[in-house]
Amino acid sequence: MEEVVHTSPTLGSNVEEVVWKNIHFVMWDLGGQDSLRQGWQAYYTNTEFIILVIDSSDHERISISKEELWRMLGHEDLRKASILVYANKQDIKGCMSVAQISKELNLTSIKKHKWQIQSCCAISGEGLYQGLEWIVEQLKNKT
Repeated sequence: MEEVVHTSPTLGSNVEEVVWKNIHFVMWDLGGQDSLRQGWQAYYTNTEFIILVIDSSDHERISISKEELWRMLGHEDLRKASILVYANKQDIKGCMSVAQISKELNLTSIKKHKWQIQSCCAISGEGLYQGLEWIVEQLKNKT
């Protein structure tokens, strides 16, 4: 938030608190490597939102993202969670569009969860606040 941080793939998990518009978000960043995905379930209890970050330039791994998303959606502890999909790296030439990613993930078939897909570029910050704004609106609608 307002700061570019050079990152490397998450090994395990990281937790960070983000304050935006007087709302405190506690976000868990869970590593996506195959060996780590089995442990994701430990974080599902009381989860209100899933933020799935898709590398829009990675055409080969979109099917893995789809498989893992649908596995999460089938978990009882996530039955009330809403989903925000960030289509990241939209600045890279040849990347998948938001429409392509939505089709590849079969988002229109999600009927039991509220969801939103948001194009973004994490480096410039473009689209990040719009995604958080959607979450804020969902929170307002719950009260």
